[in-house]
Amino acid sequence: MKNSASRIAFAFVLGVTATVVHSQVVTPPLNPVIGRSDTFSADPRVPKPNTPPCTVNLFSNLQFADFNTKNFTYAPPKGCPGPWSKVVLKADFTVTAGRQFDRTAEFFVGGANIYFGTTAEPRKTLSPNWHVERDLTDLSAIFTTSQAGTAILGNFVGNSGGVDYTGIIYSTAQLLFYPISSTVPAPKVPDIVIGIPGNSGAANLNSTSSQLTQSVTLPTNVEEAYLDVIAQSQSNDEFWYLCVPDDLATQLQSCGSTGFRETEISIDGVPAGVAPVYPWVFTGGIDPYLWEPIPGVQTLDFKPFRVNLTPFAALLSDGKAHTIAISVFNADSYFAVEGNLLAFTDKGSKQVTGQLIQNTLTAAPSPTIVNKIVTDTNGYVTGFVKVSDVRQYTLYSTLYTSHGPVHTRVYASLDFTNKQNFVINSTAYKQDLVQTTTGNISTITSDSGVTRTDEQVLSYPFTFNFDETVNSDGTLTIANKSDQKYLVKAKTFYPPNTWADTTLTSTGTPAPFVQTVSNEVSSTDDLFYDANGNFTGHAGQAWQTYVGKDSSGYCYSRSLVAQNLVFTSDTVGAACAPPNPQK
Repeated sequence: MKNSASRIAFAFVLGVTATVVHSQVVTPPLNPVIGRSDTFSADPRVPKPNTPPCTVNLFSNLQFADFNTKNFTYAPPKGCPGPWSKVVLKADFTVTAGRQFDRTAEFFVGGANIYFGTTAEPRKTLSPNWHVERDLTDLSAIFTTSQAGTAILGNFVGNSGGVDYTGIIYSTAQLLFYPISSTVPAPKVPDIVIGIPGNSGAANLNSTSSQLTQSVTLPTNVEEAYLDVIAQSQSNDEFWYLCVPDDLATQLQSCGSTGFRETEISIDGVPAGVAPVYPWVFTGGIDPYLWEPIPGVQTLDFKPFRVNLTPFAALLSDGKAHTIAISVFNADSYFAVEGNLLAFTDKGSKQVTGQLIQNTLTAAPSPTIVNKIVTDTNGYVTGFVKVSDVRQYTLYSTLYTSHGPVHTRVYASLDFTNKQNFVINSTAYKQDLVQTTTGNISTITSDSGVTRTDEQVLSYPFTFNFDETVNSDGTLTIANKSDQKYLVKAKTFYPPNTWADTTLTSTGTPAPFVQTVSNEVSSTDDLFYDANGNFTGHAGQAWQTYVGKDSSGYCYSRSLVAQNLVFTSDTVGAACAPPNPQK
């Protein structure tokens, strides 16, 4: 928000000079401590095999007190050669008590991004520490040989504009390699992993026309290709979901370029895929009290979005250099963007051929803007502004491999809506956001007489209410309320053949495999100021519920509740309990 009262709230919450200093990472607790304010998320740790892993330490107690890139060297685990059943990153973080902003953290090995997230903010007597884990099994190819690694976590410590920033960040990171066994075999993983742009870190895209580009030359036998992409909003674009059309930005005291952003992927300038942008909110965002002790959805560990580039496999297999490009529609200084290109090769063929038969993806979206803002004779504002977009496209290809022709059809439908209601007058500034991103992405693959459908259904509902009111006695109240959801269902099944141009039938049909994730963080906070604009206190509460299930029987659920910055409840497994028998 761009109004003065929210800036006052932001400055207050940052804290004051540190009284507690740590010189190393403090091991985060396995569970939140009731009655304390330690940073904790209900997100699960990565499920792991019941076998001892081989451990490789990337760095230990690495200090981040400047903007220099930290280099390290990775070496494969001794006596534990691949393939591995699972590879997991474990990282612990600590921020010393005092004053500090949230910061962005990126870790790379061999040019591939292995972690991207932001940090928690400290207070005078609070030194946050937290733990993250990421499943890196799909990146196994880069871990078979020694690699250069980098940790990028810019953090200013010192005096700026008369303000002392004292919070020093420390981190320790390890890779865990789980050997295969008779009960836990090696999964199919990509043969090629290429980081874009590499160990140098994410590229900053300042406008729609800005692109992160990289030339790649792949083997001539690529049969599957994917791009895992992350687009993180920064600077003017940090609160992109609260932005409005340029011609309304000054009047509504907000940022411009509308409340719509979208990540675009192209190959040699040809549109190749779309990734929705998740509305992450960092721990210093809008009202930092909203995210303590429970951070927003994925704040500490962003989840990349996987774009299927398999319809372009024949092109990528021609032995020539090709340019992969990533851009963000409506970027407005700026989005930090990076990706990992993953490719599977046909072991039985030296040359894969084929063609892209259909591509209905347009280069750019065409969002619709509705302006219902009304200004009266006093200059007071009421009404709403809305931006929406619908994307539907099909990619269809045929690939000739050692195991016969493979037909791939990717169908994607993405719907986006951002509606903001405003009331602006002499005693109130209200901005209420309702935003929804929904999507259905289906890939139908016909290979060797078997047809498989991989379907992903996603929903990213997000509401935020900012209500600033000048009370009759001159005091000021700012009421903030946020609700974020990350809802994803992935399903793999083998339906009867649906290809109109073939006579193939489905054979050997396994049972469908379904995975679901439901992650919701809801929080409220009221900020209070006296008639002179001095901060006098706040009151708030927050809760998070995470439920993850799949067809193998895996189930994890956890619910956290906090009141006035301390945990009051931690419930594990409630959504996984078997139903009560009927009486």
